[in-house]
Amino acid sequence: MIASLPMYDRPETRGAYDRLWTRIRDDLRAAWGAKTPLPETLSHDVNPWDHWQSPVLLLSQTCGLPFRSALHANVTLIGTPDYGLPGCRPGYYNSVLVMNAKDATTDPEGWRNLTLAVNDPRSQSGWAAPLTFMKARGLDFASTLETGSHRNSALAVAKGQADIAAIDAQTWRMIQRWDAFAEVLSEVTRTAETPGLPLITRQPAHLRSLQATIRHHLTNLPAEDASILNTKSLITIAKEDYLAVPTPKIAVK
Repeated sequence: MIASLPMYDRPETRGAYDRLWTRIRDDLRAAWGAKTPLPETLSHDVNPWDHWQSPVLLLSQTCGLPFRSALHANVTLIGTPDYGLPGCRPGYYNSVLVMNAKDATTDPEGWRNLTLAVNDPRSQSGWAAPLTFMKARGLDFASTLETGSHRNSALAVAKGQADIAAIDAQTWRMIQRWDAFAEVLSEVTRTAETPGLPLITRQPAHLRSLQATIRHHLTNLPAEDASILNTKSLITIAKEDYLAVPTPKIAVK
């Protein structure tokens, strides 16, 4: 079996995530038996789609858009970590729209001629959320620049390669904490909340045990790791709530 937690994996969080997995793994091994083929370590720097679609997936974290558009029929929803994000219900999150402070404007009417930095066109927070925000106001961005990650999107705005970006609120929290370039960025608005990034498995027979073990360790993180990961607990959000989130039908180019 394989396990990964790729969505908020960066050098500053990796150690805490590895320690979290060690605690989860040891409890599962004690419950399931020493011969159970649990992964010794989390997989890092892998294509998450390879994990999400693997029949031997024990644990991973995905984004709401991939879950509702491609994965939900073949994976089992474990639960959603709560990051205690401001203005959001437990287990929910939103996107922070940021601009370079010298050009920042809070009027969406003024964003119609802007280039949106997009981490991935299959991202809820970086693509679907800002387009939904604009379309609700009868507006669109002029163009998009695909960057490959939320951090790269924020950096592109800081460098003037793009005008605006929508950053997952937990990722924005990490960027503000660990990336010096955040100082030149300004938050201009936040989108509506949607269900947060869910944990998934391809081993439905182990669902209850996974839920109980992960919930226990997210709720009882050592203080140092809790301050790094910001996780509070594991929340149950219905699959139907994920599927009900709208996906923009027209993308800007």
